[in-house]
Amino acid sequence: MKVVWLQRLTCCGNTHSFLNYPYMETLLERVEFLFHPSFSLEGEEEKITSLLEKDVEIDLLIVEGAVMEEDRSLLELANRARWVMAVGNCAVYGNIPAINNSHVSGLSFRFTEKGGPLKDFVSKGGLPVINISGCPAHPEWICGTMLMLAEGVVPSLDEWNRPKAYYSDLTHWGCVRNEYFEWKVEPSWLGSPKGCLFYKFGCRGPMTHSTCNRILWNGVSSKTRAGTPCFGCTEYNFPKVGLWETKTLAGIPAELPIGVSKRGYIMLAGVAKMFAPERLKDDS
Repeated sequence: MKVVWLQRLTCCGNTHSFLNYPYMETLLERVEFLFHPSFSLEGEEEKITSLLEKDVEIDLLIVEGAVMEEDRSLLELANRARWVMAVGNCAVYGNIPAINNSHVSGLSFRFTEKGGPLKDFVSKGGLPVINISGCPAHPEWICGTMLMLAEGVVPSLDEWNRPKAYYSDLTHWGCVRNEYFEWKVEPSWLGSPKGCLFYKFGCRGPMTHSTCNRILWNGVSSKTRAGTPCFGCTEYNFPKVGLWETKTLAGIPAELPIGVSKRGYIMLAGVAKMFAPERLKDDS
């Protein structure tokens, strides 16, 4: 599979994440990079001009970073590619570069709305832009999707055009602190190996779609395993102000876990906290 990777308005964090993929040799047996800023000796303008002039076949165009409305080389490459993939929250939603510039967006979304130069795009392969959200996107999600396409597997996408294989879970699922969540036991200090970070320290695991706690980063860990709350970085509204705190209204979290009603939360949380096992309450 022949791949072109472009960088636009980006910190290059998704390239850093991609380069941490532990099975890179296997990936490179299936994928040939015609251009990547970190792999290629030629500059982007020189290389892209050459590819377009020679009418080179492109299987997958990957874009990292938010984009401007008018990006001629991106549009020409997208129309030539069989598949197009946006990697990272900036390429998917616009994110930080789009906050103060209405002409900047993701490839097919601008925050919650359809927007961007490829908002109505359908690739030759029959899919819209495949979105791999995250800040950064997990290397397994990036490379796993690339390998799916290389093997001729068309990924099933969710409402944000993200592969369901990686975004149908909640980050909360697989969290090793779930027993604390169920009994509403909070840690008394940030960084504690015990206690649920949702109630006090802003963890968005119950509202965020990712497989971070099932497909561990570098095969080792995740934010919540390391004592850091999930910041919800795969969603359109990342980043939020006050990442380390849980906003409450009358003692109830302002945002409740997906699928939980306010009435149900009040009933269950009160009982759970009252009868929580003593062994869970010591976080020293």
